[in-house]
Amino acid sequence: MLRTVRISVAILCFTLISLLFLDFTGTLHAWFGWLAKIQFLPALLALNIGVVLALVAITLLFGRIYCSVICPLGVFQDIIAWFGKRRKKYRYTYSPALSWLRYGVLVVFVIAILVGAGSFVALLAPYSSFGRIMSNLFMPLYQWINNGFAYLAERMQSYAFYEVDIWVKGLSTFLVASVTFIVLVILAWRNGRTYCNTICPVGTILGFVAKYSFLKPVIDVSVCNNCGVCARQCKASCIDSKEHKIDYSRCVACMDCLNNCRHGAIKYARRSSVANKGKSPVVTQAQIDNARRSFLSVSALLATNAVIEAQEKKVDGGLAVIVDKKIPNRTTRLTPPGSLSIRDFAKHCTACQLCVTVCPNQVLRPSGKLMTLMQPEMSYERGYCRPECTKCSEVCPAGAIHPISVEEKSSVQIGHAVWIKENCVVLTDGVSCGNCARHCPVGAIQMVPFDPKNPDSPKVPVVNVERCIGCGACENLCPARPFSAIYVEGHEIHKTV
Repeated sequence: MLRTVRISVAILCFTLISLLFLDFTGTLHAWFGWLAKIQFLPALLALNIGVVLALVAITLLFGRIYCSVICPLGVFQDIIAWFGKRRKKYRYTYSPALSWLRYGVLVVFVIAILVGAGSFVALLAPYSSFGRIMSNLFMPLYQWINNGFAYLAERMQSYAFYEVDIWVKGLSTFLVASVTFIVLVILAWRNGRTYCNTICPVGTILGFVAKYSFLKPVIDVSVCNNCGVCARQCKASCIDSKEHKIDYSRCVACMDCLNNCRHGAIKYARRSSVANKGKSPVVTQAQIDNARRSFLSVSALLATNAVIEAQEKKVDGGLAVIVDKKIPNRTTRLTPPGSLSIRDFAKHCTACQLCVTVCPNQVLRPSGKLMTLMQPEMSYERGYCRPECTKCSEVCPAGAIHPISVEEKSSVQIGHAVWIKENCVVLTDGVSCGNCARHCPVGAIQMVPFDPKNPDSPKVPVVNVERCIGCGACENLCPARPFSAIYVEGHEIHKTV
């Protein structure tokens, strides 16, 4: 019964969290966004002390329920392990804990958080790893299916679906997500929860707490006949059936052992409440086949081609080729409104890609730079940050982007526009433009004569940097190619205009 309840709740949480990363409309976040905010590391970085204490209290009561129910990466490994179990039922064996590796990784992880090494933190954080896998590998497939429905609906005069662009938001993040996915699949297929009990820093922290949990699986030695079935089906490899011991720091409270024990020798209860009449006599049994060798070679890893490029128009009215815009060389990178400053943003961001997923204007994308690898940054080649949109601030679970209202966003200055005379079509092509001034939502750009002494000279833009909020409308809508004649330079600390 306990196992059934655990699996049902885990599947529900896993499905809803997965949909948070797949839902490009942002609709589900209003209902289920709290599931992202109760993840351990985002709650810790956001200083949601209530959530952190609640998760610790749950662990003290029930063991590592978080790892088997709430954590989407843990449930994902359980799903892979279930498929592997169908290949061979009794495939696990007890193995001693690699404590030196677990606590070593945890120490390095904590140091990385303290010094602000966000890229390293993002590599190990379980929730962030799951987010990258979903948004980089599975979301393109989800969007491709959506576009198929949109195509069919359009033929039936229905607009229940609409097409969306499918594009690689960040090559480095896509490669990291692919490698993470492959490694997790191999580890979970072969050894169950190896990642959770050797690498995952959150698992190590909760494992230390779980050693003192009130309720836990307990072996009744007066009933156990040393058959070893529990150990051979334990995906955490934490049951030593010969010594009748369970390593509770690695037990993820999956309840599989309760269900698999044919004699009812394992109970989920207080350790002192189970009769323990001393060691039962050692029963000789056939040698367990623990010499399994892995023939799965890294060279045979799947060549992941999960990103499907949607075919885009490359001509304007069938006459002229449209050249894609290139990212300008910004001295200071742009972070979303609500992030307060570049330093504060990097300190709290876990690179889970949730804000990238919900950005409707395709402004946010993962950084490819080493120091900020996989953390979102803003760029305006495909759209601009509309003043009425606050979706990224609504979904961030780690406090990297603080919630702001539409009114507040219109007054937050994340950067300012800079005009590049050499790129402006007014001077290079001798045409009248003014696109940047017409579309500036705050009226920070005016067109003035290039030669102040000649009122009839071509009009060029002048930027009021005190009024500009850095939304990027001017950069995005500038007709100059491949580099815009006006671009946004970021601010280290955001200002209020």
